[in-house]
Amino acid sequence: MQALTSLILASFVGYVSTWYFGRVEGNFALLLLLASVVTGIYWLAERFHFLPERQKAADLLEAEVTRRRAELGQMGISQVDGDVAAGRERILAQPWWLDWTAGLFPVIIAVFVLRSFFFEPFKIPSGSMIPTLHIGDLILVNKFHYGVRLPVINTKITDGTAPKRGDVMVFRYPPKPSLDYIKRVVGVPGDEVAYLNKRLTINGAVIDTKALPEFFDDDVMRYFKQYQEVLGDKTHGILNDDSRPAFIPGVDDFAFKDNCRYSVEGVVCKVPQGHYFMMGDNRDNSLDSRYWGFVPDKNIVGKAFFVWMNFGDLKRIGSFD
Repeated sequence: MQALTSLILASFVGYVSTWYFGRVEGNFALLLLLASVVTGIYWLAERFHFLPERQKAADLLEAEVTRRRAELGQMGISQVDGDVAAGRERILAQPWWLDWTAGLFPVIIAVFVLRSFFFEPFKIPSGSMIPTLHIGDLILVNKFHYGVRLPVINTKITDGTAPKRGDVMVFRYPPKPSLDYIKRVVGVPGDEVAYLNKRLTINGAVIDTKALPEFFDDDVMRYFKQYQEVLGDKTHGILNDDSRPAFIPGVDDFAFKDNCRYSVEGVVCKVPQGHYFMMGDNRDNSLDSRYWGFVPDKNIVGKAFFVWMNFGDLKRIGSFD
């Protein structure tokens, strides 16, 4: 078992190492599922086989020592070396290969269940959601708000609440589903979304904006125009960069692209059923549905709602819209 366990642990370490150095495309949900299964098997084996065997051996040792001491006592020898309790403890102790498998199972399964069905942490890697979310924000995502989904395959098993305009949502990036993206829901199924000359219109109604003081971005050392926007019941800030044109360059091919009309003014899209139109709050610095299309319901991961840490700015901690 030691050799088999060493091979299994080496495989996990090898996978993580090649993932870290970019040799393979990692899947943390799959890795956590496999770790839960493997350590669970060891935990069951420990509870129902290995531990009873060690207990049996400890009982035999104790019985043998008791018998031997009784024989020596009949011979008038009362002083006997040896600590039975210490010997029993050594026999009952888990070997390293069980300590690193069965011993870790409760922690791994707790993390797996919590991350898969309740809350998952994410780190914001880019400035596409400024001013709502900043680079380095560590956020929590509600995994059950939009319906509970099976881990790895992401199949929905409960309905939950349908995404609404204004929600900040994490989803699997449609061109590369192994990546997680975060944007704001701008259009829901059936909506006609227009973003022309940097003004957002939904179903013919222009979304009102209110000018706010300019926003200074520490990362690029520049000021940007900032506005307050209301989508659904969510009030949030957006940024615009006057130096960027209104037209959308470098548009990819994507499913239902015929639902969109591109021009020098921007884009107009009809959101198909079962899909969502997503945009970043940093409107001129966001790779979103304007470029790669709609997000299908099957790609939804969860609703982002709380910044639990930003090591560069502790004032960032708190909920957001």
